[in-house]
Amino acid sequence: MEKLMLLPVIAQVLLTSVVMIIMGRRRISAAKTKQITMGAFRTMDLTGASEQVIATSRNFDNQFQMPMLYLFSVLFCLQFGLTDLTFVIMGAVFVVLRYWHTIIHIGSNNVRLRFRVFLLGCLVLWLIWIRLLVLAFM
Repeated sequence: MEKLMLLPVIAQVLLTSVVMIIMGRRRISAAKTKQITMGAFRTMDLTGASEQVIATSRNFDNQFQMPMLYLFSVLFCLQFGLTDLTFVIMGAVFVVLRYWHTIIHIGSNNVRLRFRVFLLGCLVLWLIWIRLLVLAFM
């Protein structure tokens, strides 16, 4: 079961890596077309960059926020021997929601839908932590 716990983690790492590559390509393209200057990268002042460039940069930053709490929950599950199919499924659901959130964010950027998907992901993450807390202290 421990190895299965790592599958959603690997999927999250892959998502973060793909977003990083997309972000880099969009930033380079913006610099080449003079939407932003190379000097803008000193302070990451993306003023003048397209919505796609800014949204992708923000999404990359997002991959180091709530997903980190998920990754810590996996470490605690592994450390305390609490891994089971329920945690694997909940983790997979959380990561699928992160993929969906990213597709919306760097695609159509429908804010209302993106926010709903984000909240759903937060709910799943909170349930993971509540279950972890309950099982750790039973």
